[in-house]
Amino acid sequence: MTERINISSDAKWGDIVSYSRAVRVGNVVEVSGTTAVDGEKIIAPEDGYEQTKFILAKIVKALSEAGASVKDVVRTRMFVTDISKWEEIGRAHGEFFKNIKPASTMVEVNSLILKGLIIEIEATAIIN
Repeated sequence: MTERINISSDAKWGDIVSYSRAVRVGNVVEVSGTTAVDGEKIIAPEDGYEQTKFILAKIVKALSEAGASVKDVVRTRMFVTDISKWEEIGRAHGEFFKNIKPASTMVEVNSLILKGLIIEIEATAIIN
């Protein structure tokens, strides 16, 4: 049987909703939707570039805890509340993934869990 490793979320929603920040099964790591929240504080409200950088740093940390790295990312999914901010979000995404170029999706959604959040990102990594 393949071992399952759950990387816990420090967000208050982790226990309420019963989810993990990331889950590794075999060589696959799935990172849950991640937002720009640090404790109770929203990082850079309404700033797509800064929120994206903060989120991707959280994702890299979760990947590391699961034994993966940013180089193992094969897919990202970005949910944004204002698609007109795609360039600033894309610029931050590009800084993290410049040479990796994972498959990626960006879609506009009506809202996220807290006012001031404009992006949520999921990631999939496959460890070689």
